[in-house]
Amino acid sequence: MKNLSRSLIVLASLILAACSQEDNSETISNSDQNVDLILTNGKVLTIDDQFSIHDTVVVNDGRVVATGTASLTSEYNTDNIVDLDGKVLMPGFNDSHTHIRGRPQRYIELGDVTSIVEIQDLIRAKIAEIGEDEWITGYGWSEDELDEGRRPLRYDLDEVAPNNPVILTRAGGHSAVSNSLALELAGVTLETPQPDGGVIECGDDGELNGVIRERQGLVGRLVPDSTYDELIASLEINLNALLSLGITSITDASKPPSEFAMWEELYENAELSLPRSQVQFQWFDVAGINEVKARVGDGDDFLKIGPIKVFADGGFTGPAAYTLEPYRNQGEYRGYLDMPEEELVAHLNEIHDAGWQMGIHAIGDAAIILVVNTLADALERNPREDHRHYLNHFSMRPPELTMELMAEHDIHITQQPNFTYTLEGRYVENLDGWRLQHNNPLRSPMDHGITVAISSDILPIGPMVGIYAAVTRKGMTGTVYGPDEIISREEAVQAYTLTGAYLNFEEEVKGSLEPGKFADMIVLSDDILTVDEEQIMDIEVEQTYVNGELVYSRE
Repeated sequence: MKNLSRSLIVLASLILAACSQEDNSETISNSDQNVDLILTNGKVLTIDDQFSIHDTVVVNDGRVVATGTASLTSEYNTDNIVDLDGKVLMPGFNDSHTHIRGRPQRYIELGDVTSIVEIQDLIRAKIAEIGEDEWITGYGWSEDELDEGRRPLRYDLDEVAPNNPVILTRAGGHSAVSNSLALELAGVTLETPQPDGGVIECGDDGELNGVIRERQGLVGRLVPDSTYDELIASLEINLNALLSLGITSITDASKPPSEFAMWEELYENAELSLPRSQVQFQWFDVAGINEVKARVGDGDDFLKIGPIKVFADGGFTGPAAYTLEPYRNQGEYRGYLDMPEEELVAHLNEIHDAGWQMGIHAIGDAAIILVVNTLADALERNPREDHRHYLNHFSMRPPELTMELMAEHDIHITQQPNFTYTLEGRYVENLDGWRLQHNNPLRSPMDHGITVAISSDILPIGPMVGIYAAVTRKGMTGTVYGPDEIISREEAVQAYTLTGAYLNFEEEVKGSLEPGKFADMIVLSDDILTVDEEQIMDIEVEQTYVNGELVYSRE
């Protein structure tokens, strides 16, 4: 609001200056107003309440001044007119639940690997780079995308890294595989008790297979700390890379308060363009959160503190999400809460009473019911008019009563429909029947009056996968799951822009291309509203603007 007021003052000053000039007419034309930028001859999706479509947008001082017809080009003065050549211009994507971090030298990126052999090759190359005895970490593998059709196991890692401890985290972050040396150093054996809320897996041969679900910190705790310089340098690169995906705002969904200083330094001294960021803290370090809050207040237009993050249960890649009914073909196993129920309930009440907004990880239907009931009780006991608490994920569709309770108490959702596509194999293996068909629901919570944003959780981070899955309900195999949960393209685009801003109390300054809002905009290679649905994932971002400045161009 501070920056909106500043822009209004600037605009008022321009008008007063114009009015002070001699002029024989009774009114002063906008043609006397100089602006920074006009983009015209396109299809401008404003994402306002009427989903208005125009062909021109006028920008000045980092804000949208006007949207309308091409006649605006004669109503304002500028030396910078961009011909959109019929392309779609829309607000930048607001990823309201993602994870961006800096990476150390020991790290290998596994998001694009297609085989275990490729993973082994990357490990060999990393050993050649950093030498033996050093830890190797990595993130992003998924058995559903590997030629072998299975997970990498400790034997695969042992084959190429007998003398380097290795831990590689699955896409989604809810399980990891370690080699024998890493397990040995961590003291994890067949005699190690199963950790609360997690699983140390054994293979069919009765031996450890190297996979640990949810409590991979049993091994990961031994990985040496990364240096500040390597982390901040790669964090800058990773944040900048989001602009090429059309992401102009993010909520980083879990950081310790101690890392906020790194983000502050980066945003003060960055050499690369960066998206706007909100950072969620976990409640365990209350003193650290309060210290940061006292120091930075509400932050600024580019970096601020977001909601408090709470984990209610695990994820599906293990699986460990807490469910009402047992998983398919897994006996009575129903996953886990991340902490004892009494502790979770106490945390949620404490954070609500302290006046913070919460973004709560809740994936399984049993976890969702528990969280919603707790929030509803807290809001009835201690009402807050505009709390905007929301659930991250909301993967398994809960009973109707739970969704009615959410709508009644304005409990919102940030959903990841891209999971329907990328985690299809995990869902098919672990769920069946109605639960499988209605996983990652969108239409049903929206129809109940629940506010639903769309985000990525980096599985993958590109927004086009999420939009494709939201409007088709297709997995990687092309199978359609629960077509009654399909939403329209207009709804999907709004959920990935304006609704994400709403979750962050920022709908008055971003998320749509309405006058007074940030000129955070993207130009697309194809029309996201009309292109064949099978081509949605092929749409590329041709240009990205933040504050009216071109920060990425595909050319």
